[in-house]
Amino acid sequence: MEKFIVSARKYRPQTFDTVVGQQHITTTLKNAIRNHQLAHAFLFCGPRGVGKTTCARILAKTINCENPTPEGEACNHCHSCKSFNEGTSLNIHELDAASNNSVDDIRALVEQVRFAPQAGKYKVYIIDEVHMLSSSAFNAFLKTLEEPPPYAIFILATTEKHKILPTILSRCQIFDFKRITLQDTVDHLHGIAIKEGIQTDEAGLQMIAQKSEGCMRDALSILDKIVSFTGGQVSYTNTLEHLNILDADYYFKLIDNMLKQDLAGAMLLYDDINKKGFEGDSVLNGFAEFARNLLICKDERVAGLLEVVESFRQRYAETAQKTEAGYLVSILNILAEAELNYKAARNKRLHVEMALIKLCYLRQALQLTSDGSTVDKKKVVDTARAVAFKNINPISVQPDASAPVNVPKPAPTPAPAVKPSVASAVTKQQPEEAKLIIETEPVHKQAVIKEPKTAYTPPPPPSPPAPGNTKSKLGSLQSLRQQIQEVHNNQVIREDLPLEMSSLRKAWDKFIEQLKAEKNPAWQSFEVAELMIKDANSFDATANNNINQKFLDFERNKVSEFLKHELHNRQLQFSVILIETEQIQEVIEVPLTSKQQYQKIIEQFPIVQELRERLRLELDF
Repeated sequence: MEKFIVSARKYRPQTFDTVVGQQHITTTLKNAIRNHQLAHAFLFCGPRGVGKTTCARILAKTINCENPTPEGEACNHCHSCKSFNEGTSLNIHELDAASNNSVDDIRALVEQVRFAPQAGKYKVYIIDEVHMLSSSAFNAFLKTLEEPPPYAIFILATTEKHKILPTILSRCQIFDFKRITLQDTVDHLHGIAIKEGIQTDEAGLQMIAQKSEGCMRDALSILDKIVSFTGGQVSYTNTLEHLNILDADYYFKLIDNMLKQDLAGAMLLYDDINKKGFEGDSVLNGFAEFARNLLICKDERVAGLLEVVESFRQRYAETAQKTEAGYLVSILNILAEAELNYKAARNKRLHVEMALIKLCYLRQALQLTSDGSTVDKKKVVDTARAVAFKNINPISVQPDASAPVNVPKPAPTPAPAVKPSVASAVTKQQPEEAKLIIETEPVHKQAVIKEPKTAYTPPPPPSPPAPGNTKSKLGSLQSLRQQIQEVHNNQVIREDLPLEMSSLRKAWDKFIEQLKAEKNPAWQSFEVAELMIKDANSFDATANNNINQKFLDFERNKVSEFLKHELHNRQLQFSVILIETEQIQEVIEVPLTSKQQYQKIIEQFPIVQELRERLRLELDF
């Protein structure tokens, strides 16, 4: 029986030209060999199964080849190449750093470096998984790596570059390997299938390449398994069955049900998927990848990122035209949250079904949100804008006919600046207004006149205008002054009313009803509070505990403004006083312990103590 060799070993590349998907590295190495510009240390880093160790072996074989080709490749016919292919070359040493990561292993390697090669030009040391070396081993390797003998070349390979010390990185020539593209993997698998006589179809090979995620070794391993499973025939159907992958056709049916808001159809489809043995997290993950592919199809610029079977590309494009980008983004958000919480869910199936229910009614929710049918929108208020006003002279009142004309003129005062509040009050021309607030800004101090209590003394009238200027530009200003004077004459001078318990209690109860209408829990604290008038403008509100005191303090400003308006007293003030009621503590009788009972007995009957001492009894309390 012939010994079976897996495809990853049987078809391992032997020359730089046969390396798949790493042309940027193989071209550099061939040019370095051809121009005799080899570095003394190389670092190959990248994902698993992309050809790091393979390129290291090809490099080691090529630099020792006795008859290299003009392109920089090994001849595979000389003694050095044959011994390398047979695994008997003494110039190539491979070390697995995962199992030989101690200082002693590196010291043994350094001892071997001192010996020159017996045949060939170079001794090549390939250290795989070099990131597994300990810090002490790295430090022991530093000096040799920096200044090796001229015949020694080190090739380090790793999948985790960030774990290597910076002192090692600075001494190496670094080559970053990339993942193998989907098309390169398919072409390589197709070539191997032809050599092995395997019947394949394009969709099946694309599914294998997609599952391998850019790792050629994984792709070859999957191919070997499917060939053993099917007896030499690789198709899309048996590939899905062997890899336990859910067909994209299910996802297309699922998105159609969601677009139609057909919850029953989506639930029945998931039940069918569940009966096939697929776990809920794989369904969520697969559907998220499906939604991502649809989102990519919305824009032709990123069409190259779509890695799907070629037969489904047209179907993806048609489905993407029926869905909005915002809808797909919302689907991805819901699926990401569901997949994140899947492990913590006790009922896995219900968790997935809840996600499907959200997705089925997602489009309706987005439409309602965009239409604003059920969303309470805040009223949009135009941004307030400042209005420019001119500085006018002080307001004057026309003199009475019976008053003397010769009145001495007072000292001139600076012209006040009329605020927008005055202008707005005048332009509305509402004679029924009961009060007027005039704010002036003198040079030294700002004075605010609100509801004056004394009669207003108008300033002396200005000198009469010239006869010829009766129709000057200030004619409208004179009418403005007259209107302000009329409003001023009609204003009501109101005095503060003193506090009375009846009116205070009535206003207090009215504020409590207002709190109840607002469903404010503070109304209970206001209801149990006791009021006590101190003088005509102030009173105290007493609270019997800290909670009521905090509620009263929290609503202090609100109730103060309310009472000032209700009681017509602008000087009203009140304070909150905490008077805690005494709590009656109940006396609870505690049963006596055994020792206390014994002490009480011997106090009443001393003979018991004497009896215990005579009998030499010991008590265990």
